[in-house]
Amino acid sequence: MRQLEMPHARALAPELIATARAQRWEPAEIIKALFTEETAGRARSMLATRRKAAGFPTGKTFDAWDPAASSIPAPTQQALRTLEWIGRRENLVVCGPSGTGKTFFLEALGQQAVEAGMRVAWFRLEDLGALIRAHRTDDSVTRAVTRILRAYLVVIDDS
Repeated sequence: MRQLEMPHARALAPELIATARAQRWEPAEIIKALFTEETAGRARSMLATRRKAAGFPTGKTFDAWDPAASSIPAPTQQALRTLEWIGRRENLVVCGPSGTGKTFFLEALGQQAVEAGMRVAWFRLEDLGALIRAHRTDDSVTRAVTRILRAYLVVIDDS
């Protein structure tokens, strides 16, 4: 398993093999259980990697979101939460007074997109400007922007 690069199955293998011996599992059942654990472990790892790469400010999700407290109409919230608009490559601009939950809602949308297997890039406006200025000095702006645009969802927050 080390040579096959299966760290998740390898971590579970001693315990699983002991259980399999005690319960007299068929060899195919052992292999199936190891592959299932490896697949689940890789999915968890990829999700964590996409979350970290997104650069979310706080980690807020829709679990803590109160749709009734938002000034965004409930049907609009539901339509945005389907994430279909991302697949259609549509833009979304959310604006409003300070303290109305714009950042919270957008971060929760971003978290949901990450869970759906999409790459997300989160920037504060000042940080994006600094990134572009930093790459302008060595003429690598195109490379930096190309890396950003690989994401399915790019969020630029003004806070």
